[in-house]
Amino acid sequence: MPEENQHAARASNVDPRAAARALRTLARGDAAANRRLALLTVLHTACVAAWALALTLVLVQAASVVSLLALAAATAGRAWLSRSISRQAAWQAYGIKSRLRRQTVTAALATDQPPAGATMAACVDEIEALDGYFSQYRPAEMDARIGPLLIAAAVAPASPVAAAILLGTLVPFAAVMALAGGAASLEATRQFEALARLSGHFVDRVRALPVILAFQAEQAETARVATAAQEVSRRTMNVLRVAFISSAALEFFAAISVAIVAVYCGFALLGLLPFKPLETLGFPTAFYALALAPEFYAPLRRLAAAYHEKQLGEAAATRLLPLWRTLPGQDAGAAETRARPAADGTPAEAPAVRCRDAVVAAGELAIGPINLDAPAAALTVVRGATGAGKSTLLAALLGRAPLRSGAITIGETRVDMAAAPDSTFAPSQISWAGQAPVFLPGTILENLMAAAPGTTRAAALAMAMRVGLGPALERRPLGGDTVLDERGSGLSGGERRRLALARALLKPAPLLLLDEPTAELDGASEQRIVELIREATRDRTVIAATHSDTLAAAATCTLRLA
Repeated sequence: MPEENQHAARASNVDPRAAARALRTLARGDAAANRRLALLTVLHTACVAAWALALTLVLVQAASVVSLLALAAATAGRAWLSRSISRQAAWQAYGIKSRLRRQTVTAALATDQPPAGATMAACVDEIEALDGYFSQYRPAEMDARIGPLLIAAAVAPASPVAAAILLGTLVPFAAVMALAGGAASLEATRQFEALARLSGHFVDRVRALPVILAFQAEQAETARVATAAQEVSRRTMNVLRVAFISSAALEFFAAISVAIVAVYCGFALLGLLPFKPLETLGFPTAFYALALAPEFYAPLRRLAAAYHEKQLGEAAATRLLPLWRTLPGQDAGAAETRARPAADGTPAEAPAVRCRDAVVAAGELAIGPINLDAPAAALTVVRGATGAGKSTLLAALLGRAPLRSGAITIGETRVDMAAAPDSTFAPSQISWAGQAPVFLPGTILENLMAAAPGTTRAAALAMAMRVGLGPALERRPLGGDTVLDERGSGLSGGERRRLALARALLKPAPLLLLDEPTAELDGASEQRIVELIREATRDRTVIAATHSDTLAAAATCTLRLA
């Protein structure tokens, strides 16, 4: 199946209600932040009532210095509290998005699905689409739950009838909001499906670029990409069109509701009510009630304006749920908690690694059964002929190759792609250097400093020297600032391996997995690397796949694959 359809197929099987529940769970995750937001909302509504009272005193009663100061203070308080609510919601949204991006990348590293195009769209576009849900819709929803009731309670002492009118008009207003929200939901879902198709389509065509060029199909494929891009634009405009029409309809009904209160207050003051007055309404109390009437609907109008953000957020969550469900647990902080190193930046306790009759899938074939007891804080080497499955075993330890049977445990955690989501060992607790290392586009030192947050240039340079990269840096005019591409072009095979090893050693992870770390090295360089690996076992468990007799001689435990 083409990439642009695979992730869409998985997302189509997700219940939209499950996406909504996931977003609510994320929003409730930070209880302290939610309490602060609720307190600020209550204070803001109280300040609105105080503002209406001060305005009544200034305009209806004789204006005094005290009433003018009260009006100024209430106005300033409204502005400050409104800004505080926005800032609190924005910080909460930023924290949630940051956690989700880390978790999405963690999930993508732990499994081959979804494809690269969909994963990039998830990390960039779809998680960013959640910003409006948490920074705009959630505070508006909280205000809509609290604000109208508090405003009605403030109006009731002045005019119980006006308060009853306000509460009575909530029902048709809510019905219009539900209809508007339903119209926006479908368009938002279609827009994100089109965006995912465009991302996957583009990645598929980049992968197939040599074939496209060979068959001279550049123009046809360019036209297809342009068509997909136009579909995204059209879907986006449809979402905006529905949102604007919905907002206009809700503004109309809000204006009608305020007009009903105004007509009642005017007729009551003129004595023209067609029924016996239920209360004695004076001009100050009527003015106060009428001043608060628009404020009664203001939270609902803000909720209506932000409602399309809810639909966009739920549509994005529908596409993100297949990724979230691959994470340890299913809560916003589970993966982050498992992945966190010790407070002082040192690795967690080195784990023992055990394999019990493990049969690991390698494409259509399998290796095993494998039985291994790799002691904690020691070097274990895996030996065997080329093709025996050494790299496949390391892939299984990384959680990237599924078990057909048996069990693999790291510490007390079972590792298996096919097992329950909470059984995956956190990738941030594993450091890895493979046979074909991939580098970030950037300098040599930047690649080393990316191993762990807080790594300094001095520490990165010192590690480069320890693995024997000193002569390589000295030969280059820019030294450690030499720019690399993702393949490490310009470095020899041995230099690439040493750079990958240095990066792996800089990462404070309790488990270090190495695939042929001494290949393509001369005898002196090999001995240097072996000593460095032995030194790493002081606080780490090291498992290395190797053909090297020198490295095998330094091992505490050896596993030989037939």
